[in-house]
Amino acid sequence: MKKFKPNYQEGMWKGAPSSSFLKAQALRKNETEAEKILWERLRNNQLKGYKFRRQHPISLFIADFYCHQLKLIIEIDGEYHHLPEQIEKDLERTQILESNDLQLIRFTNEEVQENLEDVIAKITLKIDEVAPQ
Repeated sequence: MKKFKPNYQEGMWKGAPSSSFLKAQALRKNETEAEKILWERLRNNQLKGYKFRRQHPISLFIADFYCHQLKLIIEIDGEYHHLPEQIEKDLERTQILESNDLQLIRFTNEEVQENLEDVIAKITLKIDEVAPQ
């Protein structure tokens, strides 16, 4: 499995190129409705006191939400994630991220919009699972 190679010359964690930060900034300005809803519950250390960042670059990827302290990524998937080619890309992305000691949890837009409390409960369980003891 491919490991990240940090690019210390640019000072980016896990080798994220500086151009990814510009793309992440644009994504934050154009977030989906589901991302807005979940961000309202994650921002300002509201969930068990952990700091989450939105649209955070990690290597060549941009995570929807990321908690560095927990090494936890939360992804919210839209309709196109059901396409066969996207399913394959998502699986590869998950494997690469997990091979670098990162945890990943995925939800659909619908889950966030229709069952937010269930989503928060699942994230809380994941936090309890991965939090340093």
